[in-house]
Amino acid sequence: MIEARHLRVLRAVATTGSFSAAARELGCTQPAVSQQMKALEVSVGTPLLVRTGREMRMTQAGDALVRHAAGVLAGLTAAEEEVAAIAGLRAGRVRLVSFPSGSSTLVPTALAALRDAHPGTRVSLEEAEPPRSVEMLRGGDCDVALAFRYEGASGAEEWDDLVVRPLLTDRLVGLVPERHPLAHAESLSIGELAEEPWIAGCPRCRGQLVEVCESAGFTPRIDFATDDYPAVAGLVGAELGVAVLPQLAVDSVRPRGVRTVTLEPAVRREIVALTLPDLARVPAVGATLDQLARAGGC
Repeated sequence: MIEARHLRVLRAVATTGSFSAAARELGCTQPAVSQQMKALEVSVGTPLLVRTGREMRMTQAGDALVRHAAGVLAGLTAAEEEVAAIAGLRAGRVRLVSFPSGSSTLVPTALAALRDAHPGTRVSLEEAEPPRSVEMLRGGDCDVALAFRYEGASGAEEWDDLVVRPLLTDRLVGLVPERHPLAHAESLSIGELAEEPWIAGCPRCRGQLVEVCESAGFTPRIDFATDDYPAVAGLVGAELGVAVLPQLAVDSVRPRGVRTVTLEPAVRREIVALTLPDLARVPAVGATLDQLARAGGC
């Protein structure tokens, strides 16, 4: 195997014309240069230099190797500089996947702060709900995934193989039309909405809604289901039903004709940023996790 240090010595010898001059250029001893050249000739399996008295010239193999050495060493130098820039956060790329309400609330604040602190770091954003976002992380399709899971939910997925960075705890709130009899209640139990038509959100939120309602003794009559949070708020505002959404989702829209009501007992979900253990050691990924945690108040 040809080593970069051997190529540097070979190029110095070819440029200066002698071991002693190459040693002065490289800042080492003449015997060290001689040993490096012998090691290189052993590696390639053929002589690279011909010594005739005080003169030294390259063999055909030596000339070929010197010709390629310049490009190889230049490439290594460029690679070293690029890696150093990434390690020093002067450059780098992070692929971020987030669920929609996280994309419109946590992510903008975090990425603006990241850009100010490390303008050379670039972040791409794609949207996906968990568990799809977590699958993308494990499959190598992203570097950081924003995800959530509900407290006490049955079948909660495990993240034991991942680095979990808590961001915030998000509480579910009730959405009712502003002319609803319970619109001005300070709080209510979900059972008080048992007879109402329901508008459900994303599949995971929809499953959580059914689970919470059934624990309160009823099965919700879901008239509408949509992954679009503004659409949920719009349907409630049009007095077509009631809904339960995470506070973060409510913060991501401007509901009109809608009142939010505190639900008791509280139902919460944990918002986290996930990455793989090896990726957590990458400076740009670590900086992204830090800014997401600050945006979430952690």
